[in-house]
Amino acid sequence: MFDVTRLLTDVFDPQPGEIAAVVVDLPHEGIPDTAAWAARREMAERWRAALAALGRERGFQVLPLVTYPATGANNADLPATGWLGGEAVDLGEQLSASTLVIAMTQFSATAPLGHVAKANPDFRAASMPGVEERMEGTALSADYRRVAARCRAIAAALDGAVLCDVTFSTGHRCWFDLRHRRCEMDDGSLLRSKEGERVINLPSGETFIVPYEGEFEDVPSWTAGTIPVIENGELVLFHVVANTVVVVEGEGPVADRYSAFFDDDPARANIAEVAFGVNDKAQVTGVVLEDEKAGFHWAFGRSDHLGGVVGVADFDSPRTVVHQDIVYAKGNPIQVEQADVVHPDGTRVTVIARGEYLI
Repeated sequence: MFDVTRLLTDVFDPQPGEIAAVVVDLPHEGIPDTAAWAARREMAERWRAALAALGRERGFQVLPLVTYPATGANNADLPATGWLGGEAVDLGEQLSASTLVIAMTQFSATAPLGHVAKANPDFRAASMPGVEERMEGTALSADYRRVAARCRAIAAALDGAVLCDVTFSTGHRCWFDLRHRRCEMDDGSLLRSKEGERVINLPSGETFIVPYEGEFEDVPSWTAGTIPVIENGELVLFHVVANTVVVVEGEGPVADRYSAFFDDDPARANIAEVAFGVNDKAQVTGVVLEDEKAGFHWAFGRSDHLGGVVGVADFDSPRTVVHQDIVYAKGNPIQVEQADVVHPDGTRVTVIARGEYLI
């Protein structure tokens, strides 16, 4: 049976003197509420109560629920003003004053929380956009020691690699340029002493890397190929050159929507992430937060929060900022047939073969 106190202890191990906060975004005019969103806010209250009980036991402070008006876009910058227990506060200052934040939001706050972490070495956060209570019986209940071990094994394969060569079940193929980058792990561990990435997702369980985006003069990105996507039964092909989706091929409304979406703001067409999800309890249900932990995925749009260089300033407007994952785990209409990591000497390490993880 799921035990939220055990999860909070295993993942965060909060220490005496810490300041912890549970954060949610709120619907407002133009962004209507949903039943799932309302249920998430109730879940946040329950988790905050468990965190407060742990705080009384261990000697750390837990703030009243921190809220803010929803941004309406995944990984957009947060608003200046939020509320602490109903009282207006400077949201950035409030977050920066905390050492542990759990963000159970409708719209992902991973990127802005990453910027808070960079500016405050004693800040760490778990971003949980779209989390559902049912995940307490699936991905949130995983053996995170095993998850962490698989993350480390894939990270070892990626270390020093120059390409990730991916063949999809449709037969299409894409090469992701891994030069000038290092991978990170979202392994379900966020202790106060943790070095490196200070913002993770919960549920956790992936090793990820931002492909090289061509930021060095006269050094173009090698990321190229064709990435297939199926939505609403429609196959769409993303043709990629120099780490950018340059052509959307398809005959239907999904292809038309993606083509217009990338044309509306070219920064959205940036290939922003390639990742391997390894949480064996994760289920594919259409909620990206959990889906991406179940298998291979990539993302387009913003990348600076993950170690890349494309940030808010590269988009035409803060309102058009996006970081969107596309997942190819079991249960998705397209999967990965083969994924090899290629090293400078030509050595290949196979991570996925015939649709199954070898690591």
